[in-house]
Amino acid sequence: MLCRFSDFRYKEVINICTGQRLGYVCDAQFESPEGRITALVVPGKPRYLGMFGREEDYVLPWECISRIGDDIILVSSEQGIRREKRPKKPLFAGKNT
Repeated sequence: MLCRFSDFRYKEVINICTGQRLGYVCDAQFESPEGRITALVVPGKPRYLGMFGREEDYVLPWECISRIGDDIILVSSEQGIRREKRPKKPLFAGKNT
């Protein structure tokens, strides 16, 4: 199966240990010299209508992914899933005066 990274953004991630829907892939972590994917990142759920940010992101190591289908990604390990805070972006990107 040939797949581009943009195709991962439309695949839902489900934890088969708990049956929980984690969401859709938003990012990936790579090893730079080899160009190998080490983990997929799924954004956390929004807090209170999305007005108070999001929960921590799910970081799914490549070893925990058991199947990649046409429209779904199945993850099999509960202890391998990490939660990480997303780095904050500055409000203004202009020059400091």
